Amino acid sequence: MIRRHFLSAIASFAALTALPAWAETPSSGVLEVRSADRTYRFEIEIADKPEERSRGLMFRESMDADAGMLFIYPNERIASFWMKNTLIPLDMLFISNEGRILQIAPRVQPLTLDTVESTEPVRAVLELNGGRAEELGIMPGDTVILYRKSP
Repeated sequence: MIRRHFLSAIASFAALTALPAWAETPSSGVLEVRSADRTYRFEIEIADKPEERSRGLMFRESMDADAGMLFIYPNERIASFWMKNTLIPLDMLFISNEGRILQIAPRVQPLTLDTVESTEPVRAVLELNGGRAEELGIMPGDTVILYRKSP
């Protein structure tokens, strides 16, 4: 079963944060990135628990072109990331509570302790393969919709 969540100006991430207590691995879903004239779909893992967000994509040697990881926070916050033990370059898309992409950090280099931060509070961050956002024409202002798969 798939639950559909709209992340738009009239909806929020509130319904996305609950996972059953017994879930030990990140849940999954499909995330669409939409602009006025295009839609791209990504199969994603959802990291909405502290231990999942802490591990992220560390130690992965590759990721499918249309895959990613969505980090969801319980409240809006300045999000800060580093690439310690992350082996592949990533694009980081910083997403507002309303589901709008606010900022993109492109091609963040692997294995660095340098931090990448959002310039304003965000509710989620989507990590894609480095260069993928530019390749597809994904830009700040585009919106995201998450279709979360039920456990």
